[in-house]
Amino acid sequence: MVIGTQFEGDRSPDYYQHLKQLGVDHICSNPPGKASTWTSDILLGHREKMESHGLALDLIPLAHIGLARNDEFPAIMLGTPERDREIDQICGIIEAAAAAGIPAMKYYLSYLGIVSTERVEGRGGSSNRAFVYVDAEQEPLTEAGRVDDDTFWERITYFLERVIPVAEQYRIRMACHPHDPPVPSDTGLRGVDRVMGTFEGLKRFIEIAASPYHGLNFCQGTVCESLENPGEEIFDIIRYFGERDKIFNVHFRNIKGGFGSFIETFPDEGDIDFLEAIKVYKEVGYEYMLMPDHVPQIDGPEPQRVAFAFAIGYQRALMQAIGLAE
Repeated sequence: MVIGTQFEGDRSPDYYQHLKQLGVDHICSNPPGKASTWTSDILLGHREKMESHGLALDLIPLAHIGLARNDEFPAIMLGTPERDREIDQICGIIEAAAAAGIPAMKYYLSYLGIVSTERVEGRGGSSNRAFVYVDAEQEPLTEAGRVDDDTFWERITYFLERVIPVAEQYRIRMACHPHDPPVPSDTGLRGVDRVMGTFEGLKRFIEIAASPYHGLNFCQGTVCESLENPGEEIFDIIRYFGERDKIFNVHFRNIKGGFGSFIETFPDEGDIDFLEAIKVYKEVGYEYMLMPDHVPQIDGPEPQRVAFAFAIGYQRALMQAIGLAE
């Protein structure tokens, strides 16, 4: 298990130095431009640039596959004939990543992206992401119209049956993010049943393709959002997927609340005992990155950079406490 972080595109040399000063040696990052334009040369150039700053490019983020703003590959989620061309593009990116020496990709299969309700005030006046289901807008429907669970699963299965064999051929781990936020299965959100928003849904997703290269970008915060009592339930879920070697990346995020109503918090103040969580990742032999995810908005210059630094430092202390960092 190693300390990681994530960012998009190119950053300044002082940003990379900042990460090294915090003890970060492993990252998830992508080159500029749409994923559909990435070639092996572009990906190799990005990897070599990161390595020149002492950062190992362990993971690249494929664009969100869906219909939300900035998503790519919409036909996959619409189920139209054009999806075969888009799947071929993604398979080409997998091949390019392998040629560039990048071992893993993360992705997200969704119609709605990441949904929030009004932000709330957190510790010291910070601004925190929140979601309250009863306050969420149910209209309008997306371009896909009503998407029930059978339809959603058909489109996920169609994608996996064509992509995972290619990932296995090129030995690229494919890490899928759960649906954030989870919502009630009987009513959905804006006409969409968010099928990968529950423990049972994630188990079904994993069972679709029997491959060591098919797994999860395990967003601990999102999984906690699906639970009635996340402070007690999350540890056995980590064990379930960890013991099966299905966790390829961890978004280490804390929340207060649970299913249907939660706020995101700093890592030290949520309902989840992060020391216990990191012990479970160690117990199951998890060996990849543990990284901050969303952070509260704080005051002062470069607020996200500072909030991420706090999260990284807290995470580093936890790893030291269990003998995983110097």
